[in-house]
Amino acid sequence: MDVTEVESALGVCFVNKHLLLQAITHRSYLNEHRDWPVPHYERLEFLGDAVLEIIVTEHLFHEFPESMEGELTKMRSNLVGTEMLATRCCALGLQEYELTSHGEQKARVKATKRRHACLYEAVVGALFLDQGPEAAREFVLRTLVKESGDNLLKQDAKSRLQELAQANLSVTPTYKVIEESGPVHAASFIIGVYLRGPRLVAKGTGGSKQEAEIKAAESALIVKGWTEVSHA
Repeated sequence: MDVTEVESALGVCFVNKHLLLQAITHRSYLNEHRDWPVPHYERLEFLGDAVLEIIVTEHLFHEFPESMEGELTKMRSNLVGTEMLATRCCALGLQEYELTSHGEQKARVKATKRRHACLYEAVVGALFLDQGPEAAREFVLRTLVKESGDNLLKQDAKSRLQELAQANLSVTPTYKVIEESGPVHAASFIIGVYLRGPRLVAKGTGGSKQEAEIKAAESALIVKGWTEVSHA
């Protein structure tokens, strides 16, 4: 298989093309192609998961010198979580190149977000082996951190809303999907946040559930008059 299109989508040229080929080979594909030259991507996913975490951890440590451990942990969790990785995988169009069995191909629209996240992690692992930590770091910062960075400082909106809702109303905010539209690679979500039973406080729209929840929380803070300065 010619992986040139995959390289173009990723913005990376691999030295060892077999590593990239492995990164997009699902376990099911091997059932129908016994002589396939590479194994499936699960080992690369394992490696990529670890590489991804250290890259993001180091970046956040230097980028947010005033942030405490708890806040840094939340930001890292948001960046390397399944939701975000799946979103970035689909933004790159990587899922379109995943090699699967015929049965899996027919059910591709049902592919889980976890699968998409695994693909992204496998590519990171493959790139780390192919060109080293700096190349992996450049890829992660370019395709994940830079694209998601604008939301990093907003992630605390949900935490602030929960803290203030519990302090002022003795309730915990709940989030529900109001509307979901668009194809997998360009999905759009409208999510509502509720403080007392079925009463909608605010809504948020985003390309992922996580992003929509953050925006809903930000809107709820404004609606309730709960600013960062005044927690009353």
